[in-house]
Amino acid sequence: MKTSTLLALLLLLLTTSAFGIIVDEDTTDSISAPVSMVTEEAVRPQPALNVIGKDTPNDNGGSIQVSWDLSPDDAKGMVARYDVERKPVGAPDSQYEVIGDATAGGTSITDNYPESGKSYVYRVAAVNFAPTVAGGKVEVTSFSAESAPAKASAQWFNTNRTVVLIFAIVLGFLILWYIAQAKAGKELFIRRIAGLEAVDEAVGRATEMGKKIFYIPGTQDMENIQTIAGVTILGRVAKLAAEYETQLDVPVSRSLVMVTAREIVKEAYLNAGRPDAFNEDMVHYLTDDQFGYAAAIDGMVVREKPATMFYMGAFYAESLILAETGNSIGAIQIAGTAMPAQLPFFVAACDYTLIGEELFAASAYLSKEPKLLGSLKGQDVGKGLILVVILIGVIIQTLGVYDVQSLLNIVAE
Repeated sequence: MKTSTLLALLLLLLTTSAFGIIVDEDTTDSISAPVSMVTEEAVRPQPALNVIGKDTPNDNGGSIQVSWDLSPDDAKGMVARYDVERKPVGAPDSQYEVIGDATAGGTSITDNYPESGKSYVYRVAAVNFAPTVAGGKVEVTSFSAESAPAKASAQWFNTNRTVVLIFAIVLGFLILWYIAQAKAGKELFIRRIAGLEAVDEAVGRATEMGKKIFYIPGTQDMENIQTIAGVTILGRVAKLAAEYETQLDVPVSRSLVMVTAREIVKEAYLNAGRPDAFNEDMVHYLTDDQFGYAAAIDGMVVREKPATMFYMGAFYAESLILAETGNSIGAIQIAGTAMPAQLPFFVAACDYTLIGEELFAASAYLSKEPKLLGSLKGQDVGKGLILVVILIGVIIQTLGVYDVQSLLNIVAE
């Protein structure tokens, strides 16, 4: 009885092993593979079609645009994403590398890291997920055919900037036209700028009172365009001071500004026929410390009480300190700056203020030099045309006739 029982148990064990009822870990892997393969094939998406790589237009050669047609299974929800791969032309498939991906429904990406002048081919992998026997997920992919070779190269002209080119050509033509008109002797109308009209009056007042003129060309160095405008106006003021035999004092905060201003004042005195009246000490250095400079000027103003003060250039927090001190002694004050935060202080404390571009127009306004006048007039007319175009564009956009905003987006790029 015991022998028969043992034989029955042995037969049972042999039977269950044969039919896979009792399996070890290795057996599980071997039989799960075909089940998984069947599942993967069922959910494997068809590949993307018509993969194209082409140089990105209107750039400096740093990118290639890759596009493709959707997998036929994309609309069925069988595509989770698209992986875009790249390799150099002629390289083995093992050198394919993923350079980006797109979600389902995506049809293009930009390869921003190719080497300029080097050719590449691209392929797109349609990716989906298949469930595993263990309850997890595994990626299944299908690769498209290779694209034709593509390489990044720089373009000479950005066609998106055509509108900017047109504006530049029109503006350049206007400037050259008005320069020619000014050289031909035609009088160009430039609107009256009160602060510049008052320069002669301010210098004359100092002459009548027998007091100094203080000219402060800002607190920045010569690379600042406002400082350049300031020392240009200084030439006109210095010439008037030489003609009227009025004392001129130009304290500066930068050594390079001191050298430049001295040469300008020296030339002005020479042009006025008074080279003997020029003294290098007219232009002198104080300090490049912002508030030390302001304090030094305030002390000189309080002690010497000049009749006229000019502030022409870039100013910061010291603007109100300087202007209030000059106002307290009753000096006539003319200021000019393109610093928006300082303009209210100058407007409040000074008799005349050149606002923004008026400072840069001063050299043309005072000298009447044909090239400067023509440039100024051409720029003003160009700005007027741009304002008219903007107004027309607003009307067209409002009426829905044309999407003018798209053109403005291109100009802003």
